[in-house]
Amino acid sequence: MARRIRLCRICRDAPLKTPLPHEPRPVVVASSTARVLIAGQAPGTRVHATGLPFNDRSGDRLRDWMGVSREEFYDPALFAIAPMGFCFPGQDAKGSDLPPRRECAPAWRAPLMATMPQIEFVLAIGLYAQRWHLGPEFGRSLTQNVESWRVIFLRNTIPRMIPLPHPSWRNTGWLKRHPFFETELLPVLRREIRLSMPTKD
Repeated sequence: MARRIRLCRICRDAPLKTPLPHEPRPVVVASSTARVLIAGQAPGTRVHATGLPFNDRSGDRLRDWMGVSREEFYDPALFAIAPMGFCFPGQDAKGSDLPPRRECAPAWRAPLMATMPQIEFVLAIGLYAQRWHLGPEFGRSLTQNVESWRVIFLRNTIPRMIPLPHPSWRNTGWLKRHPFFETELLPVLRREIRLSMPTKD
């Protein structure tokens, strides 16, 4: 499945609206063993250039939130990484990244998830991932979702989920306005991440 995704050119060759303005470079880390799925939004410029997900300052912050090393983060035995849009969508006139391409999730999300039935825990990063993974009960706004993290986490569903804001440094102000994220949510996140990882002999 990951190989098929990396060959995908739907946003260039059969777009819903404007074609992707550059050569697609789908970025995904599928896994047959990882219990945790990191569900983000879409690659940024550096990730597009390197082909490595979260290979930027946002990734540094996300790894800190999770309490994992860079080596652990990029071990496909431990973590699957699948954004809602696999390709860098480009930028708007202000230099901000555009939303994930609309073609991507309808074409690939359900088939990809079907290949990873072992996933037990999803980090739903950003509103686009939250709308897809949490369903219609949630998804009104990112802030509402993250504020409801405990209700979402304690739902009797598999996989279990925790909604997160995007780890972009542009969200530093949001984090300061919502101190519960650091004091209440992150300790649970880090505990669950460690519980999902195999114990070392």
